[in-house]
Amino acid sequence: MIPSVDYLIIGATALVIISILANKVSGRLGVPSLLIFILVGMLAGSEGPGGIHFDNPFIAQSIGVVALTLILFSGGIDTRWTEVKPVFNKALALSTAGVVITALLISIAAVVLLGFSPLEGFLLGAIVSSTDAAAVFATLRSRRASLKGEVRPLLEFESGSNDPMAIFLTIGAIMLLTQPGISIFALIPLFVQQMAVGGLFGYGFGKVTVWLINALKLEYEGLYAVLTLCTALLIYSMTALLGGNGFLSVYIAALVIGSSTIVHKRSLIRFHEAIAWLMQITMFLALGLFVFPSQLLPILVPGIIISLILIFIARPVAVYLSLIPWKMNRNEKMMVSWVGLRGAAPIVLATFPLLAAVPQANMIFNLVFFTVIMSAILHGTSIPFVARMLDLSSPVPIRSRFGMEMDEKEDRVNELFELEIPHCSPIINKQIVNIGLPAGTLIILIAKGKDQISPSGSTVIESGDTLLILTTADRKDEVRKIVLGSAAVVGEPELDLPDWGFGTKKE
Repeated sequence: MIPSVDYLIIGATALVIISILANKVSGRLGVPSLLIFILVGMLAGSEGPGGIHFDNPFIAQSIGVVALTLILFSGGIDTRWTEVKPVFNKALALSTAGVVITALLISIAAVVLLGFSPLEGFLLGAIVSSTDAAAVFATLRSRRASLKGEVRPLLEFESGSNDPMAIFLTIGAIMLLTQPGISIFALIPLFVQQMAVGGLFGYGFGKVTVWLINALKLEYEGLYAVLTLCTALLIYSMTALLGGNGFLSVYIAALVIGSSTIVHKRSLIRFHEAIAWLMQITMFLALGLFVFPSQLLPILVPGIIISLILIFIARPVAVYLSLIPWKMNRNEKMMVSWVGLRGAAPIVLATFPLLAAVPQANMIFNLVFFTVIMSAILHGTSIPFVARMLDLSSPVPIRSRFGMEMDEKEDRVNELFELEIPHCSPIINKQIVNIGLPAGTLIILIAKGKDQISPSGSTVIESGDTLLILTTADRKDEVRKIVLGSAAVVGEPELDLPDWGFGTKKE
């Protein structure tokens, strides 16, 4: 008997809401969100209190592919080329050579310690070889894990770009296992085709999407969100059907869009961030439902062994070997080595052998799932602590007190920024008219406690007020000195504001 759609909607939404509430608690405890989502799915599964029976690998894989596509798209449009460019070569080495080295080291361990055949061991290594975009984006963009310098963009770009190599290696290993007559050299043209078509299509689709967004002039702002959502899925599907790597194509297209000037950019970034969270929850819940906890117990010891080798040997060796051509200090390399979060991507890839009926497919899936859980526990809970130990933790950015957003524009001559009035400010108890602000400078809003007021010339400035100031870019430092006095420190971190987009373009 097919359950009523009402029951399906209630069940699905209840699981998502429970996951969100559990994530709120987990954030305070320092537990990664992906672990919470998976555990909720397992509890709702056939062997948990929920009793939901779900064992269809095709549906699980399909959910994972759609979710990963939208997560990669969200990560790409929120990443700027100016941040990625300095670390591009390093990230590329990690996402190619690093993935291969990791796969080889895990395959050796699987052969020697678990008795796998060389191809089965390599298949296991290929599946767990890439870091997970959803897990890395969520962890590094949380308030608990703000990293200094190039480490954050390097890790984010690596996680967004290493899935294509892992997918290629996984598909290649499955082909060699299921088609004994095929030569390993036959995979070389497939690799070139996957990467070339994926890269070219991603760049081309990205440029077309930018032109389309700016040229359409849609009547309703919400339609732009629908347009980009459908575009992301279309880019993946068309690239995959034409023989390219769809994930690579989507990520490159998103990078192109995120690095371009488009209308309603900030609202689109926020929309896709919300979609990425929904997809992350959905994907981890589905994969949690798909796992049978009773099957994890027999592979407890092998799972721990493979997980520890991956975390403490394979990942660090792959990072250090891949980054040999570039100078990085020891602490940065150690941090990159430690942030090897595995998440939904390996679990989704582990469904490929199940659908292909590869020998040892069930054991491989359970080993991969166990490895992801171990990575979430060890990596996800310790990243802020390790960053502090290695002196790579940056100050938590101060959030804006004003809920305003405007679209981004480039080459601004005017800037809108916030300043909080310290107790030593020389303008305390002065009226705005007597402050002596330079010409062309306006105080747009003042936050006093929980209230926001639109000031006049007679408004008195008090300690603890936050001023929203509009001025020309060349007078910003002068305004800071007037407002802050002795508290105006060169290099003082700015408030974490959206790009307000005020001002005209320079000629």
